Amino acid sequence: MKTDDMSMIELIGVSGNVLDDGVRETIARCHAVVASGRHVPLVEDLCERIIPIAPVQTMLERLAGELALGPVTVLASGDPLFFGIGRTLLGRFGPDRLHIRPALSAMQLACARFKTPWDDMAFLSLHGREMDTLAGRVLVCLRHTAHGKVMLFTDQHNSPDRIAALLLQTLEEYGAMELARTIRVQVGENLGLKDERLVEGDLARIAGLTFAPLNMMLISRESEAVFGPVLGLNEEELVHSRGLITKNEVRAVTLHTLRLPPSGVFWDVGGGSGSVSIEAARMCPALAVFCVEAKGEQQENIRANIRGHQAWNVRLVSGLAPAILSGLPDPERIFVGGSRGRLKEIIDICARRLKPGGRLVVNAVLARTAEQAPKYMLRHGLSVQVTRIGVSRWQETGEEQECVEDRQCVVDRRQPRQTTINPITIICGTK
Repeated sequence: MKTDDMSMIELIGVSGNVLDDGVRETIARCHAVVASGRHVPLVEDLCERIIPIAPVQTMLERLAGELALGPVTVLASGDPLFFGIGRTLLGRFGPDRLHIRPALSAMQLACARFKTPWDDMAFLSLHGREMDTLAGRVLVCLRHTAHGKVMLFTDQHNSPDRIAALLLQTLEEYGAMELARTIRVQVGENLGLKDERLVEGDLARIAGLTFAPLNMMLISRESEAVFGPVLGLNEEELVHSRGLITKNEVRAVTLHTLRLPPSGVFWDVGGGSGSVSIEAARMCPALAVFCVEAKGEQQENIRANIRGHQAWNVRLVSGLAPAILSGLPDPERIFVGGSRGRLKEIIDICARRLKPGGRLVVNAVLARTAEQAPKYMLRHGLSVQVTRIGVSRWQETGEEQECVEDRQCVVDRRQPRQTTINPITIICGTK
């Protein structure tokens, strides 16, 4: 076969287990074929050189070598540009080296089987991903999509039964089993194949079944979504104890100082009522928020606020910092609202674990904290900014009655009253 420095990659989607004549002719003209184990029987009579599609990095290296000898076909399931190998191949070889022929994706087949439009649903691929924050991500998608639908691309590890069990566990932990009863699950197995199976039920039913590795999982919410403000929850809207809550105005400045990314990891250390975590989660639905709190009463407040505001991307971490932080993923942002006398130790581990470009924000009520926090941050090479804010509120105190001479008349006069909030020092360290 003639060597061609610009040999093409024929990226072909497969739906079911049949190749049409045009695809078979293309494969027969190629020097080699990249295929998964279940696609090998479709091509073994057409090409002698068959490259396994996994592991992907090894496949890419072999593919580059085979392209020096001639064109190569890559077989992929469904639409290779929809959570498929297409993105990887485009990134490695560039668009000029690829011809792409998509087929119906498993997602499209599942929606057709369940007679469900898919232009208004969210999609999550779980292939090779950890389950740690999965339940929160799914529940957030159900809350934020207009019609409350999310399609999951599962794998052998993240199976429908395990996902359903995890959702039940999460909703039970936060006292939200009423929400569980409004969630419906549909699973399509081996779509387009002879042993195709469709299963429907609630979370409890799905959690008790087993499924073939090739499946799509559609989760939908039967209740209507209630959309509140993205930012601007009042203290009265958040469950808290004895006034122990980051005040509205201070919370707003704190969130501004954090400059939260749309996704990534955020630690809220000394979460208290969880007010900062809740607002951060509502602002950034794709952000994984870890709210660390040691006190049982405050933990109950956090659970109530997660449930009440459906901030499912907040995960309560029960324990005392800094020791409890070792089990969390490295963060892009950290807020320290309380240290319980361990400020130095907390800043030490936070500064080490913070990702480059990340921000560490400490709110200080006490003068000692305001003095020490910048010093500890500077020792770790952080760039430090300090802001001190004071807040005054004018509120109506009620009504005052006045009798007018010779007439039975009452005049309402609402009198404003000024209240002040203790000054807060906000220390921000940037890595």
